[in-house]
Amino acid sequence: MRQPDYPIEPLILNRWSPRAMSGEPLSDDELFPLFEAARWAPSSHNAQPWRFIYAKRETGAWRALFKLLVPFNQSWVANASVLVVIASHTVFESSGKPSLTHSFDTGAAWGNLALEGAARNLVVHGMQGFDYKKAKCVCELHHDYAIEAMIAIGKPGKTEDLPQDIQGKETPSSRKPLKELIINLNKKS
Repeated sequence: MRQPDYPIEPLILNRWSPRAMSGEPLSDDELFPLFEAARWAPSSHNAQPWRFIYAKRETGAWRALFKLLVPFNQSWVANASVLVVIASHTVFESSGKPSLTHSFDTGAAWGNLALEGAARNLVVHGMQGFDYKKAKCVCELHHDYAIEAMIAIGKPGKTEDLPQDIQGKETPSSRKPLKELIINLNKKS
């Protein structure tokens, strides 16, 4: 069981990234609250540089996104309901100037999406194992967008339905100790 060093919201502590999904479809009423949660993330100049390009499994676009994944991810993503490519706009729309925090801001939006999915008992699993260059082509993104990650979303499934070599990984992971993640500059003077 996960144990925080300090009390935090249970939703944050208990959110994790399972892989087992049932294959059941998600309606827009089930999916869009996740995008809505992402919409309310903080961003520099309120620019909201994130874009979520998605395809549902029962559509033709699903196959194009699925083929972007490395074989390991394909082995468990097959039962996801939705695949999402996350991109960020690298320039401010208002000025055309570079946005130095586009990835940071998009990460905040992804975090909101993941927490909303956890609150709704959905599987939300982020991935980096895919072809980023092909993703930009498949999603027909302009040169001033960066591909950040992909997400598989679905309803919880059975661990035993996963490939055998993945089943043992289907458990919440721990975290590094807090002291490894923070630096107190006051103690350095």
